[in-house]
Amino acid sequence: MSTFREASFEDLAVLEALVGRPLAGRCAVVARRLDGRPVVIENEPHLRDATPMPTLFWLVDTELHAAVSRLESDGGVHRFEAMVDPVRLRATHDAYAERRRVATVRVEAVQARGGVGGTRVGVKCLHAHLANYLVGADDPVGELVAEAIDVPALRVELVRD
Repeated sequence: MSTFREASFEDLAVLEALVGRPLAGRCAVVARRLDGRPVVIENEPHLRDATPMPTLFWLVDTELHAAVSRLESDGGVHRFEAMVDPVRLRATHDAYAERRRVATVRVEAVQARGGVGGTRVGVKCLHAHLANYLVGADDPVGELVAEAIDVPALRVELVRD
């Protein structure tokens, strides 16, 4: 029996419009703008075809995505990685991997490895770090990204048993 929450039909329509295609796996909106627009989704750790999905939290807000992309194109990945304590960053990756493990429904399938952005060390994707931070994780990179851009007030809907 699955305990993974699925997006509503209305949310799915919005998400598919945002990404421009049908979604390959199940997800749920876990952070929204105050007006209800999705900001972060939680992906089930496997796609429908059992392919591992390493990105548990995905930033879907187009304005925030564009702002983070600008940071990345300006060398933000290396700059922010150099600014954080590597021990704290490693703890962030470990906690992310554990959250994904706990959310795993298809335990018999090949499992994703790594932490935020699919890596165990360093920084790979500022979008993934910001999404992780926005849902309440202790993510020093996501925190730096949030400080560097204009993040609106959000409503977090992440639920864990």
